[in-house]
Amino acid sequence: MTEQAKRILQVQDLRVEFKTRRGVASVLNGVSFDVHAGETLCVVGESGCGKSMTALALLRLIPTPPGRISSGQVMYDGEDLVKADPQRMRKIRGNRISMIFQEPMTSLNPVFTVGDQIGEALRLHTALDEAAVRERTIDMLRQVGIPAPERRVDDYPHQMSGGMRQRVMIAMALACEPQILIADEPTTALDVTVQAQIFDLLRKLQADHGTAIVMITHDMGAVAEMADRVMVMYAGRVIEQGMVDDVLSQPLHPYTQGLIACLPELGSSAMGERQELPEIPGMVPSIWELGSNCAFHERCPHAMPVCRQSVPAMKVQQAPNHAVACWLYADEQAAAERKEATV
Repeated sequence: MTEQAKRILQVQDLRVEFKTRRGVASVLNGVSFDVHAGETLCVVGESGCGKSMTALALLRLIPTPPGRISSGQVMYDGEDLVKADPQRMRKIRGNRISMIFQEPMTSLNPVFTVGDQIGEALRLHTALDEAAVRERTIDMLRQVGIPAPERRVDDYPHQMSGGMRQRVMIAMALACEPQILIADEPTTALDVTVQAQIFDLLRKLQADHGTAIVMITHDMGAVAEMADRVMVMYAGRVIEQGMVDDVLSQPLHPYTQGLIACLPELGSSAMGERQELPEIPGMVPSIWELGSNCAFHERCPHAMPVCRQSVPAMKVQQAPNHAVACWLYADEQAAAERKEATV
């Protein structure tokens, strides 16, 4: 990705809430980021941090009710998708913006063949006839590494392994050559060899069509291999983002530092010695426990009184476009407020 790459998606102050018996729960709190043509943006964080919810919100797939996008913008090609009507969103989903879902067993319809389900998007969004749709479907199965695609195209989901179903989901998402591909843990059920093949396929898609990829993952190895930029989320907020080399080599937020420190390193200890991996103490707080403070303060080794009193703003630090939301990197005015608060 070059610095001049065209920005094709701009998310500003996205907020999502769910109405429950206990009250209204805020699950996304002011998420903002950009996506540029031809880049891969990796979204990382523990389970429950809002990664998948962000992806669903981009495509207006939040179950409504009880959920809703309470505020914010998702600007795509000059259009705010938050305000788009359902018919317009149906034209965009699976065509210009596509998504690989995390759970293929629940995402695939058990009463239709995998060929029918891959071909559905082609029938809806292209002018191909039935013969061309079938040919394209078989080709997509071949591209994602499914053997004997001419035969397996007529199989039902239950006749395939979990890994093969995941590859079918990838084929469905790529069939219409989308401009933006959202991949929610796309290689979770796959072995490392097939994972490498899928990554190669995604890179080829980018090279051929300038596709932007938003990849949600827990695998920092996948981040190092695929990402151009990294966005770290915690408790429904973006807490750090920047170029992949900057974030991995010089993580700023204590949470990002903890995620990277938890990775095992080959040869990091002497032969025969066992060394425990460090871990981030505690758990991601419940949405009912979030307040007007830094959500990470109870787990943070650097927590200060100000962290318990207000939410830090996102500030650009060190390398260009490397930003972090942490009171450790407050500007002069905020630093003075912090000093006053600690007296």
